[in-house]
Amino acid sequence: MKAKTIKQVLRKRCDAWLATIEDQALRKDLEQGVIITGGCIASMLLREPIQDFDVYFRNKDLAARAALYYAGRFSKTSEMVPVIKVLVLEDRVRLVVQSAGVAGVDGSVANRYYESDTDGVAAAEYVKSQLDEAEQTEKDQGKYQPVFLSANAITLSNKLQLVIRFFGEPDEIHANYDFAHCLSYWTSWDNQLVLRPAALEALLARELRYIGSRYPLCSIIRTRKFIARGWTINAGQYLKMCYQLNALDLTNLHVLEDQLTGVDTAYFMQMIDIMRKVTEQGQIIDDTYLAEVVDRLF
Repeated sequence: MKAKTIKQVLRKRCDAWLATIEDQALRKDLEQGVIITGGCIASMLLREPIQDFDVYFRNKDLAARAALYYAGRFSKTSEMVPVIKVLVLEDRVRLVVQSAGVAGVDGSVANRYYESDTDGVAAAEYVKSQLDEAEQTEKDQGKYQPVFLSANAITLSNKLQLVIRFFGEPDEIHANYDFAHCLSYWTSWDNQLVLRPAALEALLARELRYIGSRYPLCSIIRTRKFIARGWTINAGQYLKMCYQLNALDLTNLHVLEDQLTGVDTAYFMQMIDIMRKVTEQGQIIDDTYLAEVVDRLF
């Protein structure tokens, strides 16, 4: 797809979403503070199906206001949905359902986050079921309705995902990214599409090129899905990821759980839950115990 067409698609998608926001002050500010980046642009360049459009916010205030707006709208969808809190912390915005968790449009609540098991269904399948249900009721409720909430993001119908975990200018957001092919972006305030040369080169070669990330463990695991799609990666890229990973203390459960952010595998969150309970009981977790838990779950 040509750059001009991609820009038109993103402009139209953003405008259609913003038109559904009833808070006029929020809508006006979002018009000047939205960034769309990630896999959707790569998919359009490759003429592949778009999984979703990842929307980021230019600053923490916008991310918090958007989270509050959709948390309020989501709470109205079902009496079964518990109180949803928006925490504005020093370095992030976080949604909390009950003590921690996710919620679906049907009112069900899971125990953990996006990556967790939801009533025995893998997270990706659960989100799809929620989106399918929302699309069936769109005629009554309208488009771009909140259908799934997690600590890090809000999924709307019509393939839009509002990421509240990270915010800032494009370079700040991309500091959390791992592979070069996802670095192109579009900005709402000037309707500009930036196609980074490194991203285009990686896309043409279908080669994973690691640019450094705060989440190297997640990056290593994520390579599996790209390889399954026919992408390649050389040993040097794995060395870069492992080198960064070596600086982290994965024996700290908080670090380990944070490093698994974005990994769509329910078993990992079950593993964290098991290890947390064992630690609370005073048991020391070593390599052998971790291997036993992983082998049992997987």
